Amino acid sequence: MCFKFFLKFKKKKKEIISYNEQEEEKSDLTKLSVLNNNLNNNNRIISSSINNSSSGSGCIAGSNNNNEEKPVKDSENFNNIIKNNENVFYSNIKNDITKNIKGNFMGRVIAIANQKGGVGKSTTAVNMASYLGDFGFKTLLIDFDPQSNSTSGLGIEKEKIKNSVYDVVISGADVYSAILKTSYNNLFILPSNIQLAGAEVELVSAMKREYKLKAVIDQLKNEFDFILIDCPPALGLLTINALAAANEVLIPIQCEYYALEGLGQLINTINLIKNNLNEFLEITGVVMTMFDSRTKLAEQVIEEVKAYFPEKLYKTIIPRNVRLSEAPSYGKPIIDYDPNCKGAIAYKDLTEEVIKNGPK
Repeated sequence: MCFKFFLKFKKKKKEIISYNEQEEEKSDLTKLSVLNNNLNNNNRIISSSINNSSSGSGCIAGSNNNNEEKPVKDSENFNNIIKNNENVFYSNIKNDITKNIKGNFMGRVIAIANQKGGVGKSTTAVNMASYLGDFGFKTLLIDFDPQSNSTSGLGIEKEKIKNSVYDVVISGADVYSAILKTSYNNLFILPSNIQLAGAEVELVSAMKREYKLKAVIDQLKNEFDFILIDCPPALGLLTINALAAANEVLIPIQCEYYALEGLGQLINTINLIKNNLNEFLEITGVVMTMFDSRTKLAEQVIEEVKAYFPEKLYKTIIPRNVRLSEAPSYGKPIIDYDPNCKGAIAYKDLTEEVIKNGPK
């Protein structure tokens, strides 16, 4: 693949779609803001019911008095907590939300991948997952990056994790012993820690090494509406596992010159995996991140990506935003840290686009 870089760009000014110019693109999903208020009120009832049901068994993280994170212990308890505690109010609200969405959403597995670091993969994973949960979808975030940014971004202390995605994928631990319930609506996480850094070496000699994560996800597909996988910034065995397990790939691209250089390699890898390991894998979309409207280069990069992905580029563009950058240091997604900032509005809009524009 060959990109025309900025020396060959057309001189005429291009029209850029910004995050606040999409009001005319809104559909019935605008009703979500009203429904979410009701959802948040009813979530207190659900949380109370969950806490009462788990007070003796410690099945949900944060349900005990000292807020110590505890895993879901097994499949039976997990299903009881997730399904039996959805009261009629919650079910009705979720039905109201989903019937207004023209798209596919049940059981979607989305890998958020780019081999370049610092493009906003973990930021996108954490904030999309939190909005999906807030919209009423049961969501699992799998932190498959040894840096564990998604884990810490949701306020989980990596050092205190007893079982992580490493233990599940490499050591064969029960997946339900590792899944944690977060403090956010309908959001669960399969956390990561530094142990995952050694998984690349350990996977080399493993049988069916490309399908280790897929075997785990296949156990969970019917229990979640969305499963998001935060991939590491590399095209090694961890990323290959994520792409072999996913149905869709979402590619964040930073609005800078170097972000284009490795894109061809990523596309080649996705095509190889589709042809050899996972025929159902599709690029669900490309999202431009860290957009700075003050620079001409940012506009040119967007135009170049738009030319290469004319039907895959999301209309929502994630801006550079101080509040968005601060949120991970407090262990909070932007929906909790500052839901009214520009970054929060952009990620809410992006999540709505992802919901509507699923694979046909």
